Amino acid sequence: MYLQYFGLNEAPFSITPDPAFVYLSPEHREALAHLMYGVGQGGSGGFVQLTGEVGTGKTTLCRCLLEQLPGDTRVALVLNPLLTPRELLATICEELGIETAHVADSNKAMVDALNRYLLEQHAGGHRVVVVIDEAQNLSPDALEQVRLLTNLETPKDKLLQMVLLGQPELRQLLQRQDLRQLAQRITARYHLAPLNEAESAAYVRHRMKVAGAQRSPFTRSALRALYRRSGGVPRLINIIADRALAGAYGRETTRVNARLVHAAADEVQPAETRVRSNPWRGVAATAASLLVLAVSLFLWRTGYFDPDSAGPAGPAEAVASDVAAAEPAMPDDGGPAATETAMSAEGAGPTASPPVEVDAGPVYVETDAAWMRTQHLAAWDTLAGLWRESGAGGAIQAACDGASGTGFSCLRESGSWSRIRQLGLPVILVLRGDAARLLVLRGFTGDGLLVGAERDGVLVARDAIESLWFGEFLVAWPQAPDWPTELRRGASGPAVDIVMRLASLAEPPWQGGGVFDAEFESWLLGFQRRNGLVPDGIVGPNTLLHLMAPTIDEPQLVIGSGEES
Repeated sequence: MYLQYFGLNEAPFSITPDPAFVYLSPEHREALAHLMYGVGQGGSGGFVQLTGEVGTGKTTLCRCLLEQLPGDTRVALVLNPLLTPRELLATICEELGIETAHVADSNKAMVDALNRYLLEQHAGGHRVVVVIDEAQNLSPDALEQVRLLTNLETPKDKLLQMVLLGQPELRQLLQRQDLRQLAQRITARYHLAPLNEAESAAYVRHRMKVAGAQRSPFTRSALRALYRRSGGVPRLINIIADRALAGAYGRETTRVNARLVHAAADEVQPAETRVRSNPWRGVAATAASLLVLAVSLFLWRTGYFDPDSAGPAGPAEAVASDVAAAEPAMPDDGGPAATETAMSAEGAGPTASPPVEVDAGPVYVETDAAWMRTQHLAAWDTLAGLWRESGAGGAIQAACDGASGTGFSCLRESGSWSRIRQLGLPVILVLRGDAARLLVLRGFTGDGLLVGAERDGVLVARDAIESLWFGEFLVAWPQAPDWPTELRRGASGPAVDIVMRLASLAEPPWQGGGVFDAEFESWLLGFQRRNGLVPDGIVGPNTLLHLMAPTIDEPQLVIGSGEES
């Protein structure tokens, strides 16, 4: 109804994927590169995994992948994974044009028919790829059947490449002990995060331009509000932006301002998922902020919450200054949209302490096999040293192997360089080659990576590492041994008190009471979505890490000149 009013040729914010409107952010391009590498010769058969929250663009990337595959590639696309192992086999065969009607009652017969087809295609120089969308809905039995299909091979080559697309729940599913064999066969993995603020604005301008707009009706304040209310999720951007355009049409104005965006978001979002951001609310009491940071530092440095302990006040000053320097809300200018200033934040959520600058020249160490082995052997002790926990390398390794009560917590993540920047902490990169190798990443500078120990760290060329890194990394931090594994609605006690206070420093801050009730659970779900976490309303290790990361004074991820923080 508003198309003619705004001079548009077609609807700019349809939620139906349209190749003409494809916008690939840097992270989407990186994810696509991982997929192309995994499906190509680099994959060497096995599995490629792409995960992301609902609406982040997985289907769009899948379509881009299929369009860019060589013409000699045979593709089976499975869109409905709610199948038994036998039904899944039949679907794959059907997609590849393999006649199985006469053997549909036998898994073995269908696998034999598929194997003959794969051998024929291999002899003809063709690659066969199976893409399974919504793979988090596969049953463990179906996943095991899929794994067994990758055993089909010649003496030199795998005959089948599998691509799994799914929501974050897929990552959890593949952590099951009974699926560890499948998890070990994933040769490339990537987790797609929502757009950051600058990318969200570029996304809106791109779609308006493709739709025929001579200029975008969205003001700068509207673009900011659109990002805040959508969390950078493209599908939510589309829904809210479409409703905002309709609202502007109804009010007979050619400008979409922040008030129209908020009104549109209130209409289309359920009340329990609404997110309104005001950087000034919840930070009026400086003394309270200092207390929060003293308590949180005590948590991850010295052990469980002790109300009689003042705890070190090291990071409090740094975080207090961050709070004082919080960016005010952009005024509703009502003017025409202008070119958006690039934002330094890689994603939504709490803003980390200012990065430490490093003046490192472009002198890179040679990453030969001997040097890589040395870094691998020293990785755990190196990370412990960065946390000022000398001799704790074994404890960190044990935590990353799944042990409890080590005094550390550890998470295995998949993501991009931007994901690591968002955390703002040093990590261990898991590199691939003849065998998995470990490399401690301390920071970025220009086109180099700062790696190794604090005193003798060196620079390596990013290109040399990217060819070995498929997005997997480990992040570990000191943790009270008796800290609960998870906190959920109804929980109480000192741990909940700490979580509530940490949440009051997030963006947008938690402004409710100190009870883990339905209201806090709703806020937590929004926090998890904005940070690319599984939105389960539970404070587990990953969510706790994201809550407390901005309060950590050291170690910090080092950011050098020429590199965005």
